[in-house]
Amino acid sequence: MALTYSYLSELGTSAPPFTLPAANPAQAGSTQCSLADFAEAKALVIVFTCNHCPYAKHIEDALVQVAQTYQSKSVAFLAISSNDPATYPEDDFAHMAARAQQKAFPFPYLFDESQAVARAYDARCTPDFFVYDASRRLAYHGRFDETRPHQGAAHGGDLTQALDELLASGSVSSEQVPSMGCSIKWKPGHAPS
Repeated sequence: MALTYSYLSELGTSAPPFTLPAANPAQAGSTQCSLADFAEAKALVIVFTCNHCPYAKHIEDALVQVAQTYQSKSVAFLAISSNDPATYPEDDFAHMAARAQQKAFPFPYLFDESQAVARAYDARCTPDFFVYDASRRLAYHGRFDETRPHQGAAHGGDLTQALDELLASGSVSSEQVPSMGCSIKWKPGHAPS
């Protein structure tokens, strides 16, 4: 397992557009999901994740709870898997659909097969969190919380603090600590420099 930290993106940058297939179309409202589908949300949380990574698995249940809480506050959530299923078959589309059903994801789980979306967002690890304001400007790019696999129960304290600040004031003033987890499993020649 290659441990990787997220790259702290410049705050205020616009969310790159995308259209990706949804492994759980009932949650996405369609077999395809686009950035524009979330235009009405006050904030948008995008998490790059996958099925196999122990860091991603560690936060899954807490992420579902956080999403359920904040969706009622007009915060939209979506998850994107960009891993290469040729080298990590557990991260293929069929396994994504099974995982979304097993964990009852209350948000779309999207497959970035070309890895173009991960590159556009400069995602580096799983999980990697990006939070956008109502204008889809980056307000937070940091960790879910301080816990790690086998080191405390995940709770999402860093993410929820950022969301509370964003909803209350329109910006995030708390420290943004990079996410840590498994590296995105890039196809040959696709890894960012």
